[in-house]
Amino acid sequence: METEKKVNKSLDVTEDESEAVSRLVVPVIPTGGVSFYDAFVVRGIRVNRVEPGLVVCTLKVPPRFTDRGGNLANGAIANLVDVLGFCTAYVPGHPMNVSVDISISYMSTAKLHDELEITSRLLGRIGRYSGTIVILRNKTTGETIAEGRQSFFSSRPIAKL
Repeated sequence: METEKKVNKSLDVTEDESEAVSRLVVPVIPTGGVSFYDAFVVRGIRVNRVEPGLVVCTLKVPPRFTDRGGNLANGAIANLVDVLGFCTAYVPGHPMNVSVDISISYMSTAKLHDELEITSRLLGRIGRYSGTIVILRNKTTGETIAEGRQSFFSSRPIAKL
């Protein structure tokens, strides 16, 4: 019970913090515009191949994606899996998919400036549900850095590709 009280106290927001957040200006992104988040995540990715159900990209690990040890950060890997999995499952002209599950296996590390090959494949689609797999490999060594699986749900059924 004491630990729970400490956790709750550490999560409390002070009046100054609350006021600081209320003063934040969040820009409205026009339809078709790019958010800061999207630009931060996808900047530097080179798309090499796109087919229905397949996206192949390369990325040289930038400083913004590294942790204090100079390794590709787990959070950056999760973002890449999320964004590229979504791109593979998305069908133009149909409703946007909502991610309902993501699972990532972290197998190795990549360093700053390592070149990665990222392959995202559609595993399948049944009605409103689809699944993807995203594999990040070191392009020089061929070593698998991470493998992520993600499932999506669409508000309307999508015809099979």
